[in-house]
Amino acid sequence: MKKNAFTMLELIFVIVVMGILAKFGIELLAQIYNNFIYNSVNSSLQEKSQNAVEIVGGRLQYRIKDSIIARQSADDTNFTSLSTANSDDYNILEWVATDIEGFRGQTQPLWSGIIDLDDSNATLLITPETNTTAIDALIDTLSDGNSDLTDAAIYFPGSNTNVLTGYGWQRPAIKFTDQNHTMHPIKAGTNIYELIPRNGDTNDDNNLSGIDVYENYQLAWTAYAVGINNYDDTNKTGTLTLWYDYQPWEGEKYTDGTPRILMEDVSSFRFRALGSVVQIQVCTKSDLVEEYSICKEKTIF
Repeated sequence: MKKNAFTMLELIFVIVVMGILAKFGIELLAQIYNNFIYNSVNSSLQEKSQNAVEIVGGRLQYRIKDSIIARQSADDTNFTSLSTANSDDYNILEWVATDIEGFRGQTQPLWSGIIDLDDSNATLLITPETNTTAIDALIDTLSDGNSDLTDAAIYFPGSNTNVLTGYGWQRPAIKFTDQNHTMHPIKAGTNIYELIPRNGDTNDDNNLSGIDVYENYQLAWTAYAVGINNYDDTNKTGTLTLWYDYQPWEGEKYTDGTPRILMEDVSSFRFRALGSVVQIQVCTKSDLVEEYSICKEKTIF
């Protein structure tokens, strides 16, 4: 028995229906693709920006609170304490950090943070339960061989300090040749529990005559700086960079330190002080589909 072929009307109807389905199918696929790209970009930016603020926040957590400053990269002679800075005028955040890795140690602290005032004098500090050999090895490891204990300094929490002159932020850069600053350059003594004040230029022995020495001290071997590097005026983005392994008390600038890339395509890095608390914000964007940006913030006590 023969079957009738499609009539012209039925053929036209089928073509119209298939055309409608194809149109909406393509639009649906395009929408699915756009949603996939959007979610992928969003997820990537969320993760990377969160990692960036966590890394910076982790370093800031162990800052010397009185040491933190804001600086202009275009004119590094222009700097001020973070508490008086307008974030829109300054784009580099700098601070000196306590050697938290050494203080934690593996099974016990490598430096005790205690000075025996009875056995110490102006040219020799006795710090019980400190191991200068182990500290030297740790600093060498953390700095990839660029620094050691002879680059370190100690400071006394609660002592009088001037953020503009006490840490070595000045320009032109200066080396601390005496002990009349917040940071006191030191080196190892003959015994592993001894610290000797040193000249920050020549590393010769120095002394703490006329300086108030306290029982409690903390040790630092590096400063840190964070800011946007290689900013592209066309794309309005740059590379969020962390600099470390530089010693301002030895006349070094953040650009002398080791740079580490934290994140690409960063549109802004802002910071401010709220009393002794620091708040940072990282904003990033992508132009893959359409300009899309997000910001992450963190507060560090």
